[in-house]
Amino acid sequence: MYAGWFMSKLRRFGCVLLVLASACAFGQQTPTWQAYRPNQEVRVPRLPVLMARSHDPSDVLLTSLDVVFHDRSICCGKDSALEDRALTADPVSLREIAAKIAGKQLLSDGRPVQITADMLPAAPGIDISPSIVRALRSNHPLLMVWNSHLYVLYGAVFDEVVDSDDGSSAFMIHKLFLLDVRYSGPRQEMIFNRNTDDWAKVDGLLMLGVAAE
Repeated sequence: MYAGWFMSKLRRFGCVLLVLASACAFGQQTPTWQAYRPNQEVRVPRLPVLMARSHDPSDVLLTSLDVVFHDRSICCGKDSALEDRALTADPVSLREIAAKIAGKQLLSDGRPVQITADMLPAAPGIDISPSIVRALRSNHPLLMVWNSHLYVLYGAVFDEVVDSDDGSSAFMIHKLFLLDVRYSGPRQEMIFNRNTDDWAKVDGLLMLGVAAE
């Protein structure tokens, strides 16, 4: 009888500790954000309007890279630097795309360029909002895989927020503007809404860049 009473008390005490620990952890991870510059919008201007030759994922990848780099000597005109390498990648694996095209590449005229490819994981607990906003403000579109399809991310709606406790600032993204190059016209425009769409179905984002050697 005593053993049963003791175990009951121990379980109850353990539950209290668990609740307290959870409350403390939750409090540490959820600062009191206040928007001081709400509903800002950024879009990369003057992107080429392109449509893939087919819905084949490889064609979608090449056309998306063409939009991102906006330079057919890099990708994906005749004798471009990246077309052959990009075609060897899984067209919906951002990690494989990055591995195939990153590094020193040669243009058709022999000039070397350096391709950078930086993954932004869409994992829980990792805030990639600052990287997205900085890239878009610098006129750099990104690649994004959502629902196993590849898109060009070219804009966002976001709040700049501040933590009322310690004064730190952050970005809170509400919408992402995407291009689906499988289509033309209005069907090419897509919106990922953080309030209604499932972020767990986003496989990640890829930031691409190019610099002369």
